[in-house]
Amino acid sequence: MLSVKEAESIVLNLAQPLDSQRDVETVDLLAASGRILAAPVTGSLDFPYWDNSAMDGYAVRFADVENCSAEKPIALDIVEDIPAGYQPQHTVQSGQAARIFTGAVMPAGADTVVMQEETRREGDRIFILVSPEKPQAFVRHKGAFYQAGTTLLTPGTVINAPEMAVLATAQCIQVPVYRRLRVAIFSTGDELVSPDEPLAPGKLVDSNQYALTVLLAQMGFEPIRLGIVPDNEDALNKVISRAVATADVVLSTGGVSVGDYDYVEKILADLGGKVHISSVAIKPGKPLTVAAFKRGEKNDDSPSLSSDCLYFGLPGNPVSALVCCWRFVVPALRKISGLGEDAWGPEFVRVRCQAELRSHGRRETYVWGKLHLVAGVWEFEPASGSQNSANLINLANTSGLAVLPASETWIWPGEFVEVLKVSH
Repeated sequence: MLSVKEAESIVLNLAQPLDSQRDVETVDLLAASGRILAAPVTGSLDFPYWDNSAMDGYAVRFADVENCSAEKPIALDIVEDIPAGYQPQHTVQSGQAARIFTGAVMPAGADTVVMQEETRREGDRIFILVSPEKPQAFVRHKGAFYQAGTTLLTPGTVINAPEMAVLATAQCIQVPVYRRLRVAIFSTGDELVSPDEPLAPGKLVDSNQYALTVLLAQMGFEPIRLGIVPDNEDALNKVISRAVATADVVLSTGGVSVGDYDYVEKILADLGGKVHISSVAIKPGKPLTVAAFKRGEKNDDSPSLSSDCLYFGLPGNPVSALVCCWRFVVPALRKISGLGEDAWGPEFVRVRCQAELRSHGRRETYVWGKLHLVAGVWEFEPASGSQNSANLINLANTSGLAVLPASETWIWPGEFVEVLKVSH
């Protein structure tokens, strides 16, 4: 049985990023929302586009106003008004000024802006009451923030609202992004029924497929739901064969323990997959299967997929399935999807614990609960009720998993603990 760190290392080594040539598509700007940039983006425009004013005030020549004061104001003739979006028509000469507004183009001849609060206007003349501290005051110069032809955004960047603003400003209306990962999901077990079916004695509602579908969709991937597969070797063989042929990653739940009807590992081997992990010293989630398939050449079923396929056989218990997904699957998916290295690893924070945490000490234990910011300090509150892998009810609103190393059996209230932040 592998340690959590050993399993994590194997999984992340198996998870290879999408190809920056084959797995790229170009989309319209708004369609790039939430997507991952696949190539460097450069702009053809400087930013700011031209010298402009950072204040409402008056564009002047610094040499004219450097020695003025409220007691000895300098009077200048106003030659024009320059609102934003207007091209100045005059050159500011000595003894002159132009009324200017925030974002407006600086007129030729002027090199400084005086705030309107530090002036007094009388007709077509303006009196400068405060000397600017230095030349170029309140002037934003062309290319000060970005120079055309240099890298604007790097590959692996997620295009969210700030990045969208950058791309729009640079007039990058076509964006190269990685294609969405295709992730097949199915549940195994004769005992399972879907939420819309009658619940007969001995049956269980399949919650795993719904939880994993939402998690994947929220991360921007393409979930492929393959339904519930009975504990039948032939049926499982057909579904797994289809899944590994058409998806980048496959997630199944159940069928990976040591029961008489747990066929998954045998089928994976029969189909040519190499099983790298069979169990991990983690609680909850010990029965975890990870296998890799060499896909080779493109196939007719899915011509866009030529990379290897990674298979995760997750435990059937709902909490175990999500804990293993958060701990191992999510970082792997992020890496495969093309995210930058600083963005795909699991995120741990060290926080103060609000209640005592216990474990048996034989496996690395994950306790689910909520993160709170209290007086500027992050604190962890374990979920109330039993911490049982079948009890998904108190999983609601989980935002973190407190980690008890295998060597620790007790953490007291007030002590600090490592917490894995989880995706929503």
